[in-house]
Amino acid sequence: MKVYLYQQDDWPNFTWNNERLISLLGQVRNLQGKMTGKMEALGFKLRSEAVLETLTQDVIKSTEIEGQILNPEQVRSSIARRLGLDISGLVSSDRNVDGVVDMMLDATQHFEMPLTVERLFGWHSALFPTGRSGMYKIVVGDWRNDSAGPMQVVSGAIGKEKVHYQAPDAADIKKEMESFIKWFNSEEKPDPVIKAGLAHLWFITIHPFEDGNGRIARAITDMLLARSDGISQRFYSMSTQIGIERKKYYDVLEKSQKGTLDVTEWLEWFLNCLKNALNASEQVLARVIYKHRFWNKYATEILNDRQVLLLNKLLDGFNGKLTSSKWAKIAKCSADTALRDIQDLMNKGMLQKDVAGGRSTNYELTAQYGKND
Repeated sequence: MKVYLYQQDDWPNFTWNNERLISLLGQVRNLQGKMTGKMEALGFKLRSEAVLETLTQDVIKSTEIEGQILNPEQVRSSIARRLGLDISGLVSSDRNVDGVVDMMLDATQHFEMPLTVERLFGWHSALFPTGRSGMYKIVVGDWRNDSAGPMQVVSGAIGKEKVHYQAPDAADIKKEMESFIKWFNSEEKPDPVIKAGLAHLWFITIHPFEDGNGRIARAITDMLLARSDGISQRFYSMSTQIGIERKKYYDVLEKSQKGTLDVTEWLEWFLNCLKNALNASEQVLARVIYKHRFWNKYATEILNDRQVLLLNKLLDGFNGKLTSSKWAKIAKCSADTALRDIQDLMNKGMLQKDVAGGRSTNYELTAQYGKND
């Protein structure tokens, strides 16, 4: 019985309904052009900040989808160092953070280079620098061998597991990946955006590695999207949007992997997700421009390092409410010093008490995003 996509007679010759996709593809292409134009008009410094913001979210969210939470400051610092960006507050980063960053940057900064087996093995090795996934030793920098049984995507408690998908046998991976890589590197159509959607589904269906397939599939997607944009700088994050649409993503993925080679429904979801990611990039642009205006407005104010650090955290989107005790902890100072720092910024018109109030006194920037200064 042919249950899965790769078991179909004509695999991997995907088909789709162009008439159902043409309007959506046109909308995506239009948004890509508009966003690229807006970013190029910003100038080098603001454009670099937008790229840093986007890549930071992309790395964090791509990893978060797999249940692994990375430290945002480490991710941001790792990306900034590798891109040679001069930003304040850099921190040291762990090997697992650097590995994800190295993979994503290699995929997007060198998008024009061919995809090869060695390149994929390098990405996989970067994701698992200790040779382990969590506590478990895995095959790293090579295709999976299924020594522990078939590669399955399973959910549910032990004894009540539900098998959502079973990947091709390990013995078939080399042949499957040779076919995938040859197609990936070919100059033949389809449109690069459609190709990105097909590549994501195709790679994740082969599931060639013991772990890390989702993260590598998203890196491959970003690589092809960079080709479609024609630039290495990333101004929108597909991984962030997939994270937001995670349930729908897994539902349509499972349905597609158990369906026919007509993948129109998958491509419709992919294009809509990409369209949402492009629209969401406007928020990144707004934050970058607001931050730029904020510092221009207060350029002549004399601030200490603690104040600059916390103001930048607020401008980058502080997680939760800022209290004096959080200030003291982050800035590594006493409670009295934190209160003096805060009061000074309030006197200068840069901070105000949170109007929402609450059990503790919270502080926020005086001007909010979208306000004209």
